Amino acid sequence: MSEKTKVCLVSCSVLKKEIEKLGKKGDLDVETVFVSKYFHVDYTLLEKNLRQVVEKSLSRFPEKIILVYGDLCLGQNNEMKKLAEEYGVVKVDALNCIDCQLGGKGKYLDADPNHDLLFLGPGMIDFFIHFREKMQRENIDEDAMVNFFAGLRGIVILDTLGESNKNKEDIEKMHTGLTILETREIGLESLKRVLLEAIERCSQKSAQNNSA
Repeated sequence: MSEKTKVCLVSCSVLKKEIEKLGKKGDLDVETVFVSKYFHVDYTLLEKNLRQVVEKSLSRFPEKIILVYGDLCLGQNNEMKKLAEEYGVVKVDALNCIDCQLGGKGKYLDADPNHDLLFLGPGMIDFFIHFREKMQRENIDEDAMVNFFAGLRGIVILDTLGESNKNKEDIEKMHTGLTILETREIGLESLKRVLLEAIERCSQKSAQNNSA
């Protein structure tokens, strides 16, 4: 597929391992640009960098950009949807990265109706390990990490890559004070459906624009 017909996924790097594996398996034929997941601690910083990446990508892939970000990733007031509309790009139908991994369309809310679970896939595990290491470098008390997760019932591992043992070992390094309640071996199929559905919408939108 040529660059002119390919779509470009502009994605949070929290899903990088999964998206790259889908590409290696031949399930996706796309260009990818990953924006650092570590920007997620600051909406302003994330938006600034995301805008730069989208604007640069649009010059190469006009009408072929898909934002792999959830509705809530820039705030609670549809900021991400508004950004997608501003640039005329398609966005995946999902609330956040966890929702993407579960199949999108708000399945995350069904999985955690009381908002008291911490869902962790490989990308988010890396995020929190980095977060803890940063706290240590800044001499922040060990209890701060535990307090950060206070009020949550426990952890649900989302094993997307068949690495459940590695996931458990890495979570132990986080020292959250939370118990691992279960591991869900969800694989990549749900994420793949979310991405393919967005790619289809992007292709339809591009065809309509070109026929107008």
